[in-house]
Amino acid sequence: MASVFLILHGKAAQDPRVREAVQLVRDDGHEVEVRVTWESGDAARFAIEAVMSARQGRVDRIVAGGGDGTVNEVFAAAFRAGSFEHCSFGILPLGTANDFARSTGIPIDDMTAALRLALAAPVRWIDMGVLDDSPFVNLVTGGFGSRVTAETDPALKRALGGFAYVLTGLSRARQLTACRGRFTARDFSWEGSFLALAIGNGRQAGGGIPLCTEALLNDGELDLMIVPELNRDARLDALGRFLQTGAGGVDDLKIAVRSPWIAFEADEDIFINLDGESRSVRRFHVACHKAAMPVHLGDTPLLGKEAPTDDG
Repeated sequence: MASVFLILHGKAAQDPRVREAVQLVRDDGHEVEVRVTWESGDAARFAIEAVMSARQGRVDRIVAGGGDGTVNEVFAAAFRAGSFEHCSFGILPLGTANDFARSTGIPIDDMTAALRLALAAPVRWIDMGVLDDSPFVNLVTGGFGSRVTAETDPALKRALGGFAYVLTGLSRARQLTACRGRFTARDFSWEGSFLALAIGNGRQAGGGIPLCTEALLNDGELDLMIVPELNRDARLDALGRFLQTGAGGVDDLKIAVRSPWIAFEADEDIFINLDGESRSVRRFHVACHKAAMPVHLGDTPLLGKEAPTDDG
């Protein structure tokens, strides 16, 4: 039987599905201790508390209960806290998009099944990305895609789910201005104007839009995807395809590279989104930390053969 430390986003505390899942797992014989977030930073503080408790033998499983932002906050704080000889991680998907949970085979409509999966599925060691000093588990996006994520009305997301991002993106397409920057990676260099970028440990964001379509969670590398600037006639068509079907819809246009590290530099600040956290940057360096987190996942194509480590 496991001792579970569930870090639950405050908005989900009264969700009857969560209460039922916790009770049923307790009925299975597991111990479940629940911490509910109240203000900014709580999820990270609880994650550190959970890791410390695991080192003392009081916690076996740390579960992030919330959306992609909560998952990333918990995983990032735990990653910073250090070694995981005595615990592993699970996800209880309670957000609007649940991009990481969806792509890794975690049930998003059955909270009991998701919580039980975190207790029964085998441990898989997955990579973590680190942008400068900020860890992330899924994706960094920049340019148009990150603007759409930030500007989509929360009420629209609750009503329409991932399709809300498509509607917002199409309505903003005519206002789009391209970004310009220089990218370097292993055996790769590119400079120019671009409409969107994504750096993926995982594959999808924005409510199910595939951005890094070949990314793997355990290959020791990150996938870079760039959509270069287009002339006005081609832009609307390309953005429509991109928002509806992801990077696969612009295979004839995109630039795709895989590398254990990626660097970016621009003359002006650009807007990026790091697993739900928005920021403005002029330069950054991203590195992949191989086999950094022990996580319980479902059936997913994101787990492949391991690759040699290259620190870059």
